[in-house]
Amino acid sequence: MILSMLSNRWTGVVRGLVILAAIGVWLAVGAFGGQAQGNLSSVQTNEASAFLPESAESTRAAELAAEFTDSETLPALVVVEGADGGTLTEDQLAAVGTYAEAVPDAPLEGTSGDEPATVGEVSVADPVVVPSEDGEAALVVVSLDADLAGEDVGAEESSVAGLSIQALRDLAAAPASDGGLAGTDLDAWVTGPAGFVADLTNAFGAIDTVLLLVALGAVLVILGLVYRSPALPVLVIVNAVLALCLAGLAVYHLAASGTLTLNGQSQGILSILVVGASVDYALLIVARYREELTTVESPWTAMRRAVKASWEPIAASAGTVVAGLLCLLLSDLSSNRSLGPVAAIGIVAAFLAAFTLLPALLLIGGRRARWVFWPRVPHAATADVSQDAVAPSPTADADDSVDVAGHGVWSRVASFVGRHDRATWIVTAVLLAVAAAFVPTLDADGTGDSEVFLTQVDSVDGEEVLTAHFEGVSAQPVIVVAPADDLDAVLEAAETTDGVSAATTVTDQPAAAPGARAQGDPLVIDDQVRVDVTTEAPSDSQAAVETVEALRTSVHDVSPEALVGGAAAERLDTQLAGQRDLRVIVPVVLAVILVILVLLLRSVLAAVLLMAANVLSFGAALGVAAILFNHVFQFPGADPAVPLYAFCFLVALGVDYSIFLMTRVREESLVHGTRAGVLRGLAVTGSVITSAGVVLAATFAALGVIPLLFLAQLAFIVAFGVLVDTLVVRSLLVPALVHDIGDRVWWPSRLARGAARHRDTAAS
Repeated sequence: MILSMLSNRWTGVVRGLVILAAIGVWLAVGAFGGQAQGNLSSVQTNEASAFLPESAESTRAAELAAEFTDSETLPALVVVEGADGGTLTEDQLAAVGTYAEAVPDAPLEGTSGDEPATVGEVSVADPVVVPSEDGEAALVVVSLDADLAGEDVGAEESSVAGLSIQALRDLAAAPASDGGLAGTDLDAWVTGPAGFVADLTNAFGAIDTVLLLVALGAVLVILGLVYRSPALPVLVIVNAVLALCLAGLAVYHLAASGTLTLNGQSQGILSILVVGASVDYALLIVARYREELTTVESPWTAMRRAVKASWEPIAASAGTVVAGLLCLLLSDLSSNRSLGPVAAIGIVAAFLAAFTLLPALLLIGGRRARWVFWPRVPHAATADVSQDAVAPSPTADADDSVDVAGHGVWSRVASFVGRHDRATWIVTAVLLAVAAAFVPTLDADGTGDSEVFLTQVDSVDGEEVLTAHFEGVSAQPVIVVAPADDLDAVLEAAETTDGVSAATTVTDQPAAAPGARAQGDPLVIDDQVRVDVTTEAPSDSQAAVETVEALRTSVHDVSPEALVGGAAAERLDTQLAGQRDLRVIVPVVLAVILVILVLLLRSVLAAVLLMAANVLSFGAALGVAAILFNHVFQFPGADPAVPLYAFCFLVALGVDYSIFLMTRVREESLVHGTRAGVLRGLAVTGSVITSAGVVLAATFAALGVIPLLFLAQLAFIVAFGVLVDTLVVRSLLVPALVHDIGDRVWWPSRLARGAARHRDTAAS
């Protein structure tokens, strides 16, 4: 007896040390990872040119075009207009000139050193003032050094471009006596490529704080409603936050070393994915843990059983998502390519936390660990009642009925599916197919920079004023590099292309102002010449992209070796690469996930049915999104990456819920037969899987707080799609199909024959 007591005491001590060690390790991860998570924005790359492959025409053109200039520029355009909309007076024009003279000395607040750096130190030329032809506006062109613009400086690790744009805006708001425009009856906007970059960076700034707080707040509310416990939701949130710290730590160092490219979109998706996956995994483990606590007295034993039972479905779920996301490595765009490993790291971090940190947190208190469920504490004394409540009749499969009472609304859903299986799956499949029929109406050919913001921003407003008063002035010209012998033909082809306002040869004497034709002999380098083409539409608009597409055709017809590049060409190549990725990656994702499902379920037919159901669900989500985007929200279009990302997330995550259901169905079918097993599995898992789906939908919906078109569209498609997967596919379509097909669903695995033998034995 004494030896037994000592043994139990030492066992308790060892278990306590294991729990403390696990929590200690994760607290250390939180200490270092929290700091890394906060610094992720400092290792972001958001320029489109950084995402393109070396084989892209615009990339090759940029390499050759760089030989014709001493340095590349990132233009910042300050557009000034009279407050009354009339012709600018001489005094107002003089004020604009004074402003331009003060620009070089404008300080970049936040830069290190005794004296802050100035705009002039990061520019390649003095500002140029260009009055509009109608006399109602003026343009101040500030040419920032493109090589310096992306560098991070200062304590806030802000970019040079961002600080420069803020300096220009602060100067414009300053009194006229300080070189500003306040009190001159002039309105000013800072736009151009540098302005858009700064506003885009500011929009992504919400990722570090607002996005995470909104996501965690939504999850906390949902968990409070699910658990009705003050402690349990907090422990689950702590688990999710520390998992995010681990993911942030890994991604930060990989991005800082240049191993992967991180952009603002990937960072936002990482936060949402880790929180959503962590909470989903926690819901499944906690539900199984609570179930086991009704059968055994020891929390440690209950946790061991819960982990053992949850391991396979959660590992399969995580593996499916990771495998699906890693298919993005096949992308031509480094932004898409890097999202795969970034998101995969997040899923792995969520998985590790679920099976190491979460059990340790739930076992705090040792034998009194049940306190985490207070006030609804599960007790082993209720085990027999609970089990009897869902026990099937011995002839359940023989008459296609089963007693699934004891699980509230999900007992009624399971009974309904059992009675009307064929009608249920036919009706749901038809409804999903009708919604999916609208997929071709989704416009995913791309958008311009001014269309990506959902709120009013200075750069967009400034571009509207620029377009109104400076027709044919493009912030960044389209660059054509061609053999010298083809110069005349290229110039003629460019000038006759629709949407082109001017074509200018780069010479040894540069032009004095934007749009002016340079004087002198053509500059020839390695038997190549450069032609700068100005488009009628701003270079950052979708209209300019369409002009570049036509320009390439006309130029290549007269000079096959010519290369067309520039900002608009980079956007075109990005969109073309995105469309190519969609065609290539989608079939690969489907094949990879199908293989995983076959291995998990040991059934070809069940795997094919699950894939078909989830693809149909994705189509329905995309079709509904197309209707709402076109006719309700009236969005200008979508980037090709939107359907690609939505597909990868929805198919991988949607299959998760079917995996959670079908692994439990398979477990129940081994004992009760397939038809009884699917109804029992649906009744038992209905509440927890629905909660997991609602949590994941809420976390992805939180992406909508970032006022960017891409993330708002992705947030809606994924959130809505997850709800469709949870409430329709997993609750009605899949169980109704499995119940209707019966034992044959496991073909060709032995489970089908084993289930059939069980049915025959039970019937006899």
